[in-house]
Amino acid sequence: MGRLQGQVAIITGSGSGIGQGIAKRLASEGANIVINYVGHGEGAAETLKMVEAAGARGIVVQADVSEVEAVQSLVEKAWQEFGSADILVNNAGVETNTSFLDAKEEDFERIIGVNLKAPFFVTQAFVRKLAAEKKPGRIINISSVHEDMAFPGFATYCASKGGLRMLMRNLCVELGPLGITINNIAPGAIATPINKQLLEDKPKLDALLEQIPLGRLGTVEDVAALAAYLASEDAAYITGATYYVDGGLSRYYHEQ
Repeated sequence: MGRLQGQVAIITGSGSGIGQGIAKRLASEGANIVINYVGHGEGAAETLKMVEAAGARGIVVQADVSEVEAVQSLVEKAWQEFGSADILVNNAGVETNTSFLDAKEEDFERIIGVNLKAPFFVTQAFVRKLAAEKKPGRIINISSVHEDMAFPGFATYCASKGGLRMLMRNLCVELGPLGITINNIAPGAIATPINKQLLEDKPKLDALLEQIPLGRLGTVEDVAALAAYLASEDAAYITGATYYVDGGLSRYYHEQ
């Protein structure tokens, strides 16, 4: 029997990449999964197959988590389908590579909307449900090493992740008395679709690998394993912390 047997996890942006990997891992630990996506449904359907293959139940919910009304509907559907939820993984994220001087307002609003506004309001909707039931819970934000580490060309992304770090720290204090823990996972360079351009640029990839002490990119499984731990009773006394999954990158990195 898995560590999360009988529990329910809502995972935003779980149609691909890290979110999909976390869905698969939590399902293998016994959790039923609310799979969220915003664009094409093929990836979410693939995630559902993985969840069911692991012996768990899943539902697919299309929702733009940067919109508060959609967020409330997403959380409501978890309760309608499963009767409750125990775990929230704020995973959905976007980025745009542009210099600070060329950054556009619409890009700023989209990145802040998905990376910071969404975790704020998804968490609020989730916690309101838990508080009404006087029930504990686990919240895990997929942040980035760039909540702390500068990344020229990605000022808005870094600002959104820095905001997510402070939000997590604040909510640790506010939600602790409710028995709800909240932590950030900060991945470094992970082999996912969002890094497709990097993966296809061998000189750039090789230069990055030289700055990762463990000498390889991370995998979605590396991140998912930590998410499963933080979601479990093994992590019952852990809250208000950021955990780096970066192969040592943030301790060694410098701009070329």
